Amino acid sequence: MSSTDTSMARERIVSLLDTNSFVEVGAMITKRSTDFNLLEKEVPADGVITGYGLIDNKPVYVYSQDSSSLNGTIGEMHAKKIASIYDLALKVGAPVVGLIDCAGIRLQEATDALAGFGDLYLKQTLASGVIPQITAVFGNCGGGVAVSSALSDFTVMEEKNAKLFVNSPNAIEHNYIAKCDTSSAAFQAEAGVVDVVAKDEQEVLAKVRELVSVLPTNNEDDAFIETTDDLNRTIVVSTDVKETLKDISDQNQFVEIKEAFAKGMVTGFLKLNGMTIGAVANSEAELSTDGCKKAADFVNFCDAFNIPVVTVTNVTGYKATKDEEKTIASAAAKLTYAFANATVPKINVIAGEAFGSAYITMNSKHIGADLVFAYPDSKIGMMDAANAVQIMYSNEIEKAADKKTFISEKAADYEAIQSSPVSAAKRGYIDNIIEPESTRKQLVYAFEMLFTKRESRPSKKHGTI
Repeated sequence: MSSTDTSMARERIVSLLDTNSFVEVGAMITKRSTDFNLLEKEVPADGVITGYGLIDNKPVYVYSQDSSSLNGTIGEMHAKKIASIYDLALKVGAPVVGLIDCAGIRLQEATDALAGFGDLYLKQTLASGVIPQITAVFGNCGGGVAVSSALSDFTVMEEKNAKLFVNSPNAIEHNYIAKCDTSSAAFQAEAGVVDVVAKDEQEVLAKVRELVSVLPTNNEDDAFIETTDDLNRTIVVSTDVKETLKDISDQNQFVEIKEAFAKGMVTGFLKLNGMTIGAVANSEAELSTDGCKKAADFVNFCDAFNIPVVTVTNVTGYKATKDEEKTIASAAAKLTYAFANATVPKINVIAGEAFGSAYITMNSKHIGADLVFAYPDSKIGMMDAANAVQIMYSNEIEKAADKKTFISEKAADYEAIQSSPVSAAKRGYIDNIIEPESTRKQLVYAFEMLFTKRESRPSKKHGTI
């Protein structure tokens, strides 16, 4: 084949991997089918380049689709090449990175192509929770390929030229692409399908490299690198929880996941003394359905790959709307289950308010957090003290000469007895009351202590939540 036939697909691999580390596998494989004039068409490497290499000296397997070969469509041998890469990656315990630029299924190969899709889906399912799977979308990612992308752990999408869709925008009733481009990166990111949106191809590749660098190579490996950052460094707690997470992390590195989706819940990876930690934090005081789903999926990923989890909690309850009421109970149950079911080290930092069952859901001591820290001015309890007083003393308030003073005095009493971190600590619900500036130091030492945590659970095939 000519060097230009697969230049873009190959260039992406070369740009992604460490210099001179790529080794191609299956370069001579091509289509078997000769139906519908395929005999007359040359399809170099059957439209996909496969092989292995290094990212920051960590082994990865990679495939890159070639849109210049039958538009990068997936046929029988194309799918088999990718499936073969999965087999190799599973044997050695290395991540798989897919670089997508594909017009979908190869119509000329019909059921053979469908069988290839099925084989690929099966390999991805078997690999789930064993090796990290990352998909990067540069061009089209439609139909069955969109399902393959969703079967991976993380999807990174180029902002302007990439398209991800199960159904084309123009095929959706009452819609057309000029009205609403449902295949765009912005739409899919806001829907929670895409994890990271990048402005151009080079940033896509940089984001993939960043993800690989913070993730373990497999579910039996530790994600650890040496750090020169001061373990006792104090931090500045910001009103923007993302800035707080950055300040906590080694070298202020915070890799956010699903930034555009459910913005009231922040998820991502940070480093503490070189160890990768999954972070979940509220940026809004009320838990939403999407926020619960986002956090639950993230916690499940961390648990599968033995990544410890820290939560920064500031929650007053659940979002109260008619639409939320249809879904919030099941979504909150999924998040509660995810935290309770996870056996990795889990630490909760109560940075503000922690009220009601929403507080229980956010990685509380009551559902299995190993350690819970609270700031001195935090509040833990059923609800805001003033609201609680107005319910408990409704009759007395009506008779009081100065209602405002009565409520204020009773609220102060209630807060001291029921809502203060000291009260919760006396009951064993809080392990330590810490100063905000010491958060990084406290977390570093706590996760070091929990590094060898082992926890046995009842024998079962899997849960049902």
